[in-house]
Amino acid sequence: MRIFLFVVTLLLTACSSTQGISVYSFTNSEVESVLNQQLPKLKKEVSLMGLPVDFEVNSLQVNIGPDKREVVVLGFDSNAKINALLFEYPVRLALQIEGSPFYDSSKKAIFLRDIRLLYSSIDAGGFKGNLSLLNGEAMSVINNFLAANPVYKLDTSNPRVALLSKIPLNMKIREGKIELIPSL
Repeated sequence: MRIFLFVVTLLLTACSSTQGISVYSFTNSEVESVLNQQLPKLKKEVSLMGLPVDFEVNSLQVNIGPDKREVVVLGFDSNAKINALLFEYPVRLALQIEGSPFYDSSKKAIFLRDIRLLYSSIDAGGFKGNLSLLNGEAMSVINNFLAANPVYKLDTSNPRVALLSKIPLNMKIREGKIELIPSL
């Protein structure tokens, strides 16, 4: 009986000491780092209008919680080569998208959903403009990629993070960072 009371007291103390305290957070630059590691997977998946595309991201920008909104904005500046009829056509693409982050406790990762295209431009063979003709297909590629690849994954090799990941977590979006807080 004493052991049971001791364990309950410890749990209650732990719950009251972590209530409302941010125990784990990550920033724009940490999400950029994870996404840069994921980009080789995107390169394998890209095809536009059924044509194979050699895709390379020149720069990636992440903006968590801009204007105090609960979204993550991703900006890509990239080069692509579309292979058609034995020719390569160089294309420069710039995209900016936003999505709502959510924590998947089973995968211990943050994913984006409700992806929305904010800006797109293309520079190909003298043509400059937006991607309006390709928006649907480009967004399909992006949605498929982000559905399968998290923008951030908890490092469960860290004992503190592994323990934290075993309890229910709430997520708060702040300008420049995401916080995971125990929901006990």
